[in-house]
Amino acid sequence: MNAGPDGCPDAAAGPPEEWRRLDRRSLLVTGAVMGGVAGGICLPVLLGLSSGAWFGNGPRRGIGLTLLVTAGVLLVVGSVAADWTALRRTRYRIGPERVDLHSGLLLLKRRSLARERIRSVDLTAHPLLRLLGLVKVRIGTGESGGGESSLELNPVSRAEGDRLRAELLGRPTGPATAPPGGPLARFDLRWIRYAPTSFLTFAVGGAAAGAVLQISDWFGVQEDLIGWTGDRIRDHPIALVVPVLLLGALLTGAVGALGLWLEMWWGYRLEREPGGVLRVRRGLFTTRSVSVAEHRLRGVELVEPIGVRAIGGARVDAVATGLAEADGDRHADARGLLPAVPRAAADEVAALVLREPRPPTGAPLTRHPRRARNRRLSWALAAALLPAAALAAAGPWLTPVLSAVAAGYALVALPVGTALALDAYRSLGHGIAGRYLLARSGTPSRRTVALQRTGIIGWTVTETLAQRRGGLITLTATTAAGAGGYSVHDADTSEGLAFADAAVPGLLAPFLVEIPAPAVPEAPEGRPPVIAR
Repeated sequence: MNAGPDGCPDAAAGPPEEWRRLDRRSLLVTGAVMGGVAGGICLPVLLGLSSGAWFGNGPRRGIGLTLLVTAGVLLVVGSVAADWTALRRTRYRIGPERVDLHSGLLLLKRRSLARERIRSVDLTAHPLLRLLGLVKVRIGTGESGGGESSLELNPVSRAEGDRLRAELLGRPTGPATAPPGGPLARFDLRWIRYAPTSFLTFAVGGAAAGAVLQISDWFGVQEDLIGWTGDRIRDHPIALVVPVLLLGALLTGAVGALGLWLEMWWGYRLEREPGGVLRVRRGLFTTRSVSVAEHRLRGVELVEPIGVRAIGGARVDAVATGLAEADGDRHADARGLLPAVPRAAADEVAALVLREPRPPTGAPLTRHPRRARNRRLSWALAAALLPAAALAAAGPWLTPVLSAVAAGYALVALPVGTALALDAYRSLGHGIAGRYLLARSGTPSRRTVALQRTGIIGWTVTETLAQRRGGLITLTATTAAGAGGYSVHDADTSEGLAFADAAVPGLLAPFLVEIPAPAVPEAPEGRPPVIAR
């Protein structure tokens, strides 16, 4: 085999233990992207040249145009040349025990991951990569530590990406046979009705309003826009103007949320592949392929954001080892097995993923004592009255307007806080369903986790002073998967300890101390015993 210029074998094709290089078609991607960047930078200058605003209409205009075109060409050519040099200095190898990646322009950087630590191999491809038949491969260990816990091959061919995923996850590379049951879930356009009910709607609406102000500022018309808007609303009561503006922002956010949902979930498919691997494929413009080995799966989490829950929806996330968010949350969506769908469909998919005849997430739960409800009502009352009292107290010293603001805040916060507190109490629950421990809590986003009892490696029992007075505790089941711990909030002390001991027999028992009953002194014959209090 011929050696490359840097002394390593140039093995574009060969056994897995030989050195390989990234696909050279990435040069086309770099050229196209930097061409777009150059065009975006140069367009405002071209508009200035056409109007003669910067260089006039004489020879200086031609000189300016020449310099502009030259700068754009140099930007594209320089970027492609730098990318070509990086490709020549980047190589990877899939060995029997380790995955090695060597890269760097001036300083050679050597990275290596033990194959036994690899937990995920995810494939992504934006439109340009898809057009050229390329993918970006991310090999991760699921550990904290940023980029040191993962390797990224960007790009390789689609066939090479599939081969790497199959080999590194221990799946057979030969012709695949249809797994029992086939696909577990497919894309359904009717699910799109849940998109506008997410918190993303409010975020997109606010971002759209901010973007309009920013763009108007770029073109120097922000003051004119604000003045024009003020002229339109000046003659209308503020009680009408504010709801109309909020409605417009929400409609804009809803449209944006629909577009983002389609981009994320178009073509969604959840399937179980040979070798025990759950694979999620989705994406309209940027395709994504995330794999979860079933032997690393410790359960599922049913997530119900308050807006989605209001219309009977829920989504399903995986609770698995090796899906840690280790690099700035860029792969925070790797746990998503199912988008927001009807609750019954979410329970059904959860049962299929866990290979259970009945969905554990639909099992009945033990309700928590009313003392837990009283705690939440107390929090709501404090959140409503304490700020109002502070504003009212500051009113005579600063401005009487604060007294009116305090009254308005209390009138709104008290009923809203009470409703949220009661909902938070109704959301509390725990139980055992076969092999799984169940725990549910949350109001803005209610979560029900079904965690394998064999995956629990410890218990943390928390008891604050207020909880101790109310006879309540918080139990946290520690696990190596998912969030690392899942809590049962404000359970009755005796019932909660018994539940933890029943969930994992013997784990908590050595730490439970049985308090003996006080001895009752014997009384003289014919007289009742006297007990000191």
